[in-house]
Amino acid sequence: MSKGPTARQSGSAILTAMLTVAMVATLASAALWQQWRNTEIERAERSRLQAHWILLGALDWARLILQEDGRDNNVDHLSEPWSVPLREARLSTFLAGAQTSSTDGDVPDVFLSGQISDVQARLNLANLVQVGIVDPSAQTAFQRLFQQLGVSNGVLTTLIQQLQKAQKAAAAGTSSAASTVPTRLSQLVWLGVSPALLEQLTPFVTWLPVPTPVNLNTAPAEVVYAAVKEMTWSKAQNFVQNRTQQHLNSLTDLPARAGLSKMAFDPSLQAVNTRFFEVRATLRDDLGSTSELSVVQRDGVQTQVLWRGPVPAQNATSETDSPR
Repeated sequence: MSKGPTARQSGSAILTAMLTVAMVATLASAALWQQWRNTEIERAERSRLQAHWILLGALDWARLILQEDGRDNNVDHLSEPWSVPLREARLSTFLAGAQTSSTDGDVPDVFLSGQISDVQARLNLANLVQVGIVDPSAQTAFQRLFQQLGVSNGVLTTLIQQLQKAQKAAAAGTSSAASTVPTRLSQLVWLGVSPALLEQLTPFVTWLPVPTPVNLNTAPAEVVYAAVKEMTWSKAQNFVQNRTQQHLNSLTDLPARAGLSKMAFDPSLQAVNTRFFEVRATLRDDLGSTSELSVVQRDGVQTQVLWRGPVPAQNATSETDSPR
């Protein structure tokens, strides 16, 4: 008697069973992968929220330092506590100490670093054009800065024209043109400033909501040279180098300290104190790092955050575009 049909039936059953097992395995793998993906998304979101609150706490800490500094005197310089950077510190050490029942292996490695810097150590573009009118002193300062940096004076001329156009349109109530008035330095690209030029200018130029003088106690030599028209480049370099030994207590100290026989003081361009500070904080863990940049305005012992947002990874020195 032939066993062909029985063998074929047995083979079909085995094949069906194998296909069923394969299908179940595929579905199980897909379910496990989806569960893993959801877990990773939840973990990343939890890490993002934790980073947000820790960085917010770092900002509050920076504001407290600035408030305490505001109680002491009206002079700001680079030997004050606010200017000392926070080196990368391992927060998990403190967490492990607080959780006595946990071991070091149970606590993830989380590191925090930060820096407070003086925004008025840079020339403020808000000084350059005000309500469509060019300020001659500010224009001279920017000309000197651009010359020192090797930037064509035509770039400054074009920038002034674009700012005048945008501000006049804003004053006239033209909404489309008003939206092109920058509120941050990074937004100068709206006026035709190339990213490469913006990166070159960022250490020496800023954009604040109101005109501000340069703090000669914190500005680099390029900005000191630009803000004090009587200053030569070599004297600016020597002044900044010697400034580390003794800061200026008032503008009247500058001629003797910088070797200037005479000087016409310009309070719109020169000062020894600061109202605007930049706070940068970075949190690093096993998932990567998160950086935030904030600009804080201090008036006496009162502080307020003007804006706060993430630092673009490709340009750690650029200002944030995310308002608070």
